[in-house]
Amino acid sequence: MVSKRTTVRDLRRHNRSLLLSKLYFDGPLSRHELSRLTGLSAATVSNVTAELGEERLITEAGLVESDGGRPRVLLRVDPAYGHVAGVDIGETGVRVELFDLAMQRLALVEHELSPARTEPGAVVAAVVSGLREVIATAEVEESAVLGVGVGVPGTVEQGERVLVHAPTIGWDAVALGEELRAAGIDLPLFIDNGAKTQGQAEMWFGAGRGARHAVIVLIGSGVGAAVIADGVTYRGSTSSAGEWGHTTIVYGGQACRCGSHGCLEAYIGAEAILERYRRARGKPAGGDNEQDQLAALLGAVPKSKTAQKVIEETAGYLGAGIANLINLFNPERIVVGGWVGLALGEDLLPLVRSTAAAHALRHPFGQTTIRLAQLGLDAVATGAATLPVADLLEQGADPRLRAKSADRTGVA
Repeated sequence: MVSKRTTVRDLRRHNRSLLLSKLYFDGPLSRHELSRLTGLSAATVSNVTAELGEERLITEAGLVESDGGRPRVLLRVDPAYGHVAGVDIGETGVRVELFDLAMQRLALVEHELSPARTEPGAVVAAVVSGLREVIATAEVEESAVLGVGVGVPGTVEQGERVLVHAPTIGWDAVALGEELRAAGIDLPLFIDNGAKTQGQAEMWFGAGRGARHAVIVLIGSGVGAAVIADGVTYRGSTSSAGEWGHTTIVYGGQACRCGSHGCLEAYIGAEAILERYRRARGKPAGGDNEQDQLAALLGAVPKSKTAQKVIEETAGYLGAGIANLINLFNPERIVVGGWVGLALGEDLLPLVRSTAAAHALRHPFGQTTIRLAQLGLDAVATGAATLPVADLLEQGADPRLRAKSADRTGVA
């Protein structure tokens, strides 16, 4: 076995990454605190923070009293250093958001997509238009954007070419990065599955914060999950891990959009819930789109036994699906997100929990908490925008300073 020798360059990058990450998540901190928390020597901390300060990556953030000596200077990552964009490509629309480096949203734009307009060309046009709009609205220069993160409703295959497999919108091995570049986007690109970007957002800023082992589930038109093992998103050999919606919940059951039968998505995805209600009621729920129709269904629950039964069945299938996650991954926390998951809300969580308890092994269930996501409908785009931030923290250097020709995916 060939061992990899650690170089001075590797050590420098490690130290920059360690200090930047600590300041980003836990700052402001003094140099003394940084040394204590990271284990780096005072001299190393002084040298590296001086370097980061010269590059304007970090800035002073006031003073704190010390024990008998001069007040210590507090440091933090400078929110004004640059901006990041997050894109949520959904089945019914494209959402584009622009943030500063502290993840404060500066601008938002949404473009609706009809089922007939989810071909790659139309989606790319919506993304490019959205990016230009948020940059103009925030009145920043494009050169000030560190990178663009994109969350997609499908599997993102890593390799020399970044390929998106999203059968629910008719995509098969779409080279999304190449198409965005051909359409004029010259910023660093980071493309990942939408459930995974939501997972990263909730782990950084939301209901997953502080957990080392968690599963963040996304329930919308589609269904997916981000599996977090020891603080790292598990991806599998080709980045398709987490396709929870396409695990079988009923053998030989309902047809799924993926082409199989009995998938969990065919029972708890928006389309499946609404179709079950339509069959039981004899006519569809009122509303022009899935969000409005689900809202009408939920609004009918107090006065309609049919609506109540459909929603209770949905909670049961969701609970059984969560039990499978508990038995497979033994997480300390499960977070339920996505627009359908949030619409089902706190009222159904007791039924979801009791169903999960009935189907999961007793000991791992007892170690797991189940809660709703905290970041709302922004979670996928917010998580996508964290991808260039994560790259900055991991590499200890600005993504714009490295080659822009290769798309980056799955940064965690």
